[in-house]
Amino acid sequence: MREYAEGGAKLIWGESYAVEAEARAVAADYAETAFLMGSSGGPEGDNFGVFGTRNHEAAYLAGMLAGKMSKTGTFGSVGGYPIPEVNLLINAFRMGVKEVNPEAKFLNGFIGAWFDPAKAKEAAVAQIDGGADILFGERIGTADGAAERGVKAIGSLIDYTPRYPGTVFANAIWNYRPTIDAIVADVVAGKPVGRDYTEYSFMKYGGNELIYVAEEVPADAVPAMEEKKAAIAAGTFEVPIDANEPA
Repeated sequence: MREYAEGGAKLIWGESYAVEAEARAVAADYAETAFLMGSSGGPEGDNFGVFGTRNHEAAYLAGMLAGKMSKTGTFGSVGGYPIPEVNLLINAFRMGVKEVNPEAKFLNGFIGAWFDPAKAKEAAVAQIDGGADILFGERIGTADGAAERGVKAIGSLIDYTPRYPGTVFANAIWNYRPTIDAIVADVVAGKPVGRDYTEYSFMKYGGNELIYVAEEVPADAVPAMEEKKAAIAAGTFEVPIDANEPA
């Protein structure tokens, strides 16, 4: 990051929470360089902006579909770490499930890593053995366990459907572009970027969306989900943000 700043970069950004402390230290030494980092904390000074992933609205909608599909009534989820951005995503999925399946039960596991597919698969299989027949995969590898055991899964952040056909039936997509467009516009305009850009991850800005395989979803599950999606887009329904660690 120091090399980029010394080289004249106007904006340095990253999505990894693991380098946040280092980024803050570097930003303090280069006031003329704008920084944007994924963070559970707040902005700092005029040149350090933050954002949080907020595909929770899409996760809620995915939960509404999943709630109509389970035969066991038990739903699993596999996350990386219990930080607010992960917690609120899993909790939103659960809220969506409960919207259509009030008696639903939930299992959850954190693998203590951002990338460890084998560990995520192991956690997924354990939840399937515990009765879950639909899994929310906040971490990659969850769908591997689902595919192996013949149950359904939901992807997060990107589209996992091509990689797991017949297993992943929906994805809570996070679109980074609105966030980047917003801070680039501020940099070009010479405005301070020491603010929270998280809002640009919301559905109203195109920051997240639900995609699903229509033929794999019960027809009677779609109308209520689409109605809720329209309400979110219109601002008449706000998906609650619960950053507490899921039980």
